[in-house]
Amino acid sequence: MIRRKFIQGIACGLGTVNAGAAVPTRTVKYNIEGFTCVTCAVGLDSLLADQRGIVKSKSCYPDRTCVIEYNATLVTEAEIKGYIQELGFKARGSTV
Repeated sequence: MIRRKFIQGIACGLGTVNAGAAVPTRTVKYNIEGFTCVTCAVGLDSLLADQRGIVKSKSCYPDRTCVIEYNATLVTEAEIKGYIQELGFKARGSTV
């Protein structure tokens, strides 16, 4: 069910880049559990881009990492991790 939501999100064209005025951002890097192919990394970036407060993200399948730049006034790290988990992955660690 979780993977179905993930695939539907990619197929339905979600993942537009959040536009707006420059705001102070924070950057976090997570180790991601659950990547099985490059499509997982690309899909995660596409779906994260559609979330409120996410400025940009860059996932890497071979390294199983995701670097996320976000507006901390709009979203918390706990919310980001929760969204990643809803998509069927697990975000571990938190480094800049």
